[in-house]
Amino acid sequence: MIWRQEASSALRDLRAPRAIEMGARLGKGHLFAMVDRRFRLLRNILSLALLLGLTLPSLAQSDGGSGFFGRGLEQFFGKGEPSDPKTYASPSASELLPDASDVGVPQMQSLKALSPIALPERANGRDTGALDLPSIPAYAPQLKLDPKAIRPKSELVLEAKLSEAGGPVPHGLVWRLFSAMSPLDGRSSLIATSSEPQPHFDVPPGQYIVHATFGRAGVVKRIDFTGEETREIVVLGAGGLKLDATVSEDGANAPASHVTFDVYAETERDSDRELIASGVAPGQILRLNAGLYHIVSSYGSVNARTEADVKVEPGKLSHAVLKHRAAQQTLKLVREKGGEAIADTAWTVTSMSGDVLRKSAGAYASMVLAEGEYVAVARNRDTTYQRVFKVTGGKDADVEVLMSDLVETTSGD
Repeated sequence: MIWRQEASSALRDLRAPRAIEMGARLGKGHLFAMVDRRFRLLRNILSLALLLGLTLPSLAQSDGGSGFFGRGLEQFFGKGEPSDPKTYASPSASELLPDASDVGVPQMQSLKALSPIALPERANGRDTGALDLPSIPAYAPQLKLDPKAIRPKSELVLEAKLSEAGGPVPHGLVWRLFSAMSPLDGRSSLIATSSEPQPHFDVPPGQYIVHATFGRAGVVKRIDFTGEETREIVVLGAGGLKLDATVSEDGANAPASHVTFDVYAETERDSDRELIASGVAPGQILRLNAGLYHIVSSYGSVNARTEADVKVEPGKLSHAVLKHRAAQQTLKLVREKGGEAIADTAWTVTSMSGDVLRKSAGAYASMVLAEGEYVAVARNRDTTYQRVFKVTGGKDADVEVLMSDLVETTSGD
């Protein structure tokens, strides 16, 4: 407080009216001496003030200059305008503000927390409001792409039809794509296979050979692929064939477990026929190329067979029914009509011309025979018995061989 009073007194003495009055009373020499002392005092006071400002910077940063050094400068140089009591700073600055005891600087009062900085408003005075931003996932999920969606534009697409006027074949196809024959070895190499109804092949431009099969039907076609997307339609010229068999005039179906079919390709000479399918069951549908076929149906395993020629048309299902004139026959050796079958009997069935058709052993001998006359020979304990019997198509029957039908007796003597 003393240095501030001295500074105020020195300033009052330096004012012009006061200095003129003192100069008239003391004389010129005394006046200059007094002014010099006042200036030296003022210089010392200013030096002290600057020293205090360097050593106590925290006092100069106090709120509104209310510290010791701030209030002294206001009284020394004049009060001036009061500073804004609200100092703004970033919220992060408040977190970094140290305690007085941590920095080792003596303070008249502790540092105050700084208020957050207020965000400026829009120029037109309207508030923008809260931003509605979409949520961002923690990670991007892995996408599963359909291979068909990323196919290249240049690809070879194949499609099959049974006939020119028919629609695409929906299933049952097997495709094989071969390269054109190599000029070195003259062979074609397999490039790709597919079982899709409309396969897509990503192949370079060139010549290819396509082999399409539909069951037992197939076709080969040569394709010149230019490299642009191409859809090749392959006409199979195929149809279906369904086979059944009957055993009587009224159309009764033969037992499915005893009937099979063999399918041959029709040729000019019977000896050159190619077997297409064997052991086909009744009701089964065969996929065949259009054309004529020779069908052989077997009822049983002896001699009941029938044959027919069938035509298969493209895009159509042909149904062929073959009629058998045969019947199931069961042979047994008995002492009297209607009696029990005698075991340990060996059986031989021959045609009327003597051709052996079937041999078996046991109390019963069952077989399917075509319509006609046959000879049944039974041998039991070195004794042979024989009987001629007749088979009528569609009429299953039991054939009894009586022990009175003796052919030959062998004595033990």
